[in-house]
Order: sequence, then structure tokens, then C-alpha cells
Amino acid sequence: MARVLVLTGDLLFGSRVQGQLQGAGEEVELLTDGARLRARLAEGAPSVLVVDLTADPGAAIELVGALGPLERPPTLGFYSHVEADVRARAERAGFELVVARSRMAREGAALVAGLAAPPASG
Repeated sequence: MARVLVLTGDLLFGSRVQGQLQGAGEEVELLTDGARLRARLAEGAPSVLVVDLTADPGAAIELVGALGPLERPPTLGFYSHVEADVRARAERAGFELVVARSRMAREGAALVAGLAAPPASG
């Protein structure tokens, strides 16, 4: 079971994501602001951080980009498909995966599981 933090300003969609992840056996906490997220990160890194980039993408991208590589958990961002520039900015800021909101709705649990899985040793 992965510990997942979800940062979103859209409580309806956030609840949908939370339910999907909990249904897959993940421990999920829904957060609505950056200050609470920073406090939770200070308590210990989650397995995965999921960030809604639709409401205020600049603030969310800046928050994740400000985390050092050692303190940043695997990060999944989702955005409105009409805002392609948001995807590019999030990837430059260090998000491991950035997907359209529709894909998050369909495949969120699988995407999180893939990020939470330990890297395969080769």
C-alpha cells in the first residue's frame, strides 16, 4: 500500500481520485492548499504526490519545482488537455508524469501504482 498525497482545489474531482486510489488499496490524503502540503511533506515523504494543475498551475508547478530532488517524491500532475503549455512547464519543474485530466480519471490508480513501485533492479 502506497501513501499518496493529492493536492487539488476541485474537491469533487479530488474525491473521485481519492475514491479510485483507495479502491486500489492506497492510503490517500486529500489536501486543498500548498501550505498543508508543505506541512505533510515535512512530516515525511509520501510514496507518490498527485497534483491537480488545472486551478492554479503556476503555484502548483512552482511548489513542486522548489522541492529538492532528494525531498521530492515521485510526482504525478494532471491538467486540462487544452493547456498544453502546462504540461511542458510541469515536466521542466520535475514532475515524473503529467497527464490529461481525462486520463487521470480513467487510469489514476494504475498511474500511481506505477510511480509507487520500486525500480526494477537489473
